[in-house]
Amino acid sequence: MATKKESYTGADIQVLEGLEPVRKRPAMYIGGTDSTGYHHLLWEILDNSVDEVINGFATTVEVTLHKDGRSITVVDNGRGIPVDIMPKYKKPAVEVILTTLHSGGKFEQGNYVHSGGLHGVGSSVVNALSRKLVVEIKLDGKKHVQNYARGRATTPLKVDGPCRGTGTSVTFEPDPEIFGEKLKFDPETVRERLEAKSYLHKGMTVIWKDDTAHPHTHVTYKHDGGIAEYLTKVVAERQKPMVPPGSATFYHSRDNGVRLEASLAWTEATDEHIRSYVNGIPTNLGGTHEGGLRGAVVKAVRNYIETHNLTPKGVTLTAEDIREGMVAILSTYVVEPQFQGQTKGRLNNPEVTAQVDGVLRPALEKWLNDNKSIAEAVVARIILAARAREASRAASQAISRKTAVSHRLNLPGKLADCSSTDPGLSELFIVEGDSAGGSAKQGRDRRTQAILPLRGKVLNAEQASTDKVTTNKELQDIVSALGCGIGTDFDITKLRYGRVFLLMDADSDGHHIATLLLTFFYRHLRPLIESGTIHIAQPPLYRVDIGKETYWALDEPDRDRIIREKTKGNAKPNIMRFKGLGEMTPDELKETTLDPKNRMSLRVTIDNPLDTDRLINDLMGKDVSARFRFIMERASEVQDLDV
Repeated sequence: MATKKESYTGADIQVLEGLEPVRKRPAMYIGGTDSTGYHHLLWEILDNSVDEVINGFATTVEVTLHKDGRSITVVDNGRGIPVDIMPKYKKPAVEVILTTLHSGGKFEQGNYVHSGGLHGVGSSVVNALSRKLVVEIKLDGKKHVQNYARGRATTPLKVDGPCRGTGTSVTFEPDPEIFGEKLKFDPETVRERLEAKSYLHKGMTVIWKDDTAHPHTHVTYKHDGGIAEYLTKVVAERQKPMVPPGSATFYHSRDNGVRLEASLAWTEATDEHIRSYVNGIPTNLGGTHEGGLRGAVVKAVRNYIETHNLTPKGVTLTAEDIREGMVAILSTYVVEPQFQGQTKGRLNNPEVTAQVDGVLRPALEKWLNDNKSIAEAVVARIILAARAREASRAASQAISRKTAVSHRLNLPGKLADCSSTDPGLSELFIVEGDSAGGSAKQGRDRRTQAILPLRGKVLNAEQASTDKVTTNKELQDIVSALGCGIGTDFDITKLRYGRVFLLMDADSDGHHIATLLLTFFYRHLRPLIESGTIHIAQPPLYRVDIGKETYWALDEPDRDRIIREKTKGNAKPNIMRFKGLGEMTPDELKETTLDPKNRMSLRVTIDNPLDTDRLINDLMGKDVSARFRFIMERASEVQDLDV
C-alpha cells in the first residue's frame, strides 16, 4: 500500500539528462508509440536528407528496408554531417547532433535556407528511440563510421578507409522496449511517401529498395513534371474525372521572396481534396498555407464570375460550392516554419496565409481568363453544386429512395408499369393528360413499356421553393416511378427504366409542359440527362393520306414536303391535324410514337452547362425582365403564333 509523503524538497526533483526525456516521454516528440510514431522516426531521417536536396547540396536519396522489416537505411549524396571536433563538447559534431536535443545545423541562418523543421530534435530523437543506429559519413575523401544504441555512442567515430564523393548514411532499428516486438515498417507506406517526395522536388532521384519483398523490390522515382504531374496522378487515383474531362490543370511556381508551387483542378467529386507540404513535409492537418490557398481560389473564381457577368440568379454561391470537387497540391517553403507539435502536422505561421493568397489569386485569375472553356465549365459545375446543395436540403427529407428491386412497392397508383424488371429493357413514358395516357396504355408493349399520365401542367421547379418541389404530387409521382431517389438520396444505379420519354402534345401547351419537366430534371435529376436517359418523344402533328398510303408529318414544313414529294397525278391529299395525343387511336400512337422500329425521338443532352443554366434561369426563373428581353430580341423570328 502506497503511503502519502508529507515533505516535498529539492531531493524530490528528478532531472533527466541527455536524451533520457525522450525515452521517458516519447509521445511528446513523435506523437505516440504506435505505427505512426514508428514511421515518424524514418520521416525525421528522410527529411534531413531531403533538406540537402531542397537547398541544392544533394540530388539522390536512397532508402533500403532490410529483410527483418525493422531496420532501415537512408543514404544521400549531400555534404555529409560534419565530423570535426566541437571544442565546447570535446566530441565530433556528428556525435553532438545525435546525442543532444536541440542541436543541429538548422538554427544558424545560412546553412539551410529551407528546412523540414527547426526543432533540432529529429536525429537525436531517432537515436534515443532506436535499439541501434549506425551513421556513415563520406567527407574529405574518408569514410567515417560510428555506432549508437538508445541515444548513446557505443563506439568512437572511426575512419573506415578512403571513399569517393560525399554524403550521409543512417541505418537504425526502432527500440522494441519503446514500440513493442510486433511493429514493423510498412513497405507501402514508405513507398508512397518516397514517391510523393519525388514529385515535390523536381530533379531529385529517389531509390526505393524493399528487401522484405519476394523478389526484392528496386524502384527509382524521378518526376521532372513535379506537382503538376503529381496532381494528374492523384485525380486518376480518386477516379473522378476532371471538369471538363481531359482539361489542363492550373500550375504556378514562384520563387521571388515567396517560394511555392501549386497545382489544382476541379473534378466531379463532391468533396475538396488538398495535399499540402511545407519544406517537403506533408501537413496532413493543414494550416495557414492551406488557408491562403482556399482564400485565393474563392476570390479568383468570384472575380472571374463577376467580371464576365456569370453570376447566377436565384442561388447564392458559397465558398464551399466554389471549392467542391477541387483537387489541389500545395508545396510551400518557409524559412522559419512554426509547426504544431514535433510531428509537424499543421503549419501555424500567420504571415503565410497572405503570402500564398497574394501569389496564387492573381495567377489563378489569369489562368481562368486564358482558358475560357475550362473556366466556364468550372463555373457551371460550381453553380450546379450550389443548386444541388439548396435542392437536397429539403428533398432528402421529403422523398425517400425507392429501390429498383422493390418493383411493386410505393409506386404511384396511376402508373401502368411494365412486367420487365430489367432496366436495360424497360422504358417509361411520361404522358400529358389522362386521355392520351389511356391511348398510350392500350398501344404500349406491356412487357417493356410503362405509362405515367400527368394531370395538367407540372410545377415550375425554377420558381418554386425546394419544399414545394419535393411535396408536389406530380413530381413526387415521377420520382417514385423512377426509383432512383432525389437530392442526397439520389442513386442512379436504382433507376428502374433505361429510357424515359416525355410524350406531350405537339403544340405550345405540350412544349411548355415538356420544358417544365426538363427544368425539373435539369435542376434535381441532372445525372439522368447527362447519362442520356431522358428523351423527348416526337408524335406527329399531321396525318396525310394520299391514295392508299398514309404518311405522318411532325410539323408544317414536314407536311408540305410530304405533299410535294408524294402527290402524283390528280391524287389529292387528305390532311388531318391532331389537336392532341388524345385524338390518336392506340394503334396510331403505337405506330408513330411508341414502337421502337418506327418512332422518332430526341435525346436530351447538355452541350454548354453554363449557357444552359443561364437560359433556364432566364426563361423559367422569377425575373420577368429576362423573359421580356428574350421575347423582344426574338419577336421578329416568329411566323406563326400558336394561341
